Amino acid sequence: MKKVTLYTDGACSGNPGTGGWGAVLIYGGFEKRICGAVEDTTNNRMEVLAVISGLECLKEPCEVEVFSDSAYTVNAINNGWLSSWEASGWLKADNKPVLNCDLWQKLSALMKVHTVRFVKVKGHADNEYNNICDKLAIGAIKDFRANKQ
Repeated sequence: MKKVTLYTDGACSGNPGTGGWGAVLIYGGFEKRICGAVEDTTNNRMEVLAVISGLECLKEPCEVEVFSDSAYTVNAINNGWLSSWEASGWLKADNKPVLNCDLWQKLSALMKVHTVRFVKVKGHADNEYNNICDKLAIGAIKDFRANKQ
């Protein structure tokens, strides 16, 4: 199984507001950088969408190590929240609906295709690829706004 490293980040100008995401996929010495933007969204949605978008680039099942500065995203996986939400019909422990359910369902489906491990990194620090993803996300917001005018 191919081993891929995926760095991701999300950003939002206003929360909610215009959001952007960025991702860098690394495989066999090659890098692929992707990004996008969405109107009227949240930072948390952009963090999860960055992971989804990266995984959707993969053309076959892979072993993926995801590096994210999003506690929301990493904890949902590493602390078993995603599994619990899915098992409970997408309800949280307080019986309220899971926020961003549409994205969590997409991520869950992709995690059934790929073997995925999540690693939390410190945001806006010394992680080169996290900083690149941040720049991609912010750039996507700027481009989105410029194209709307």
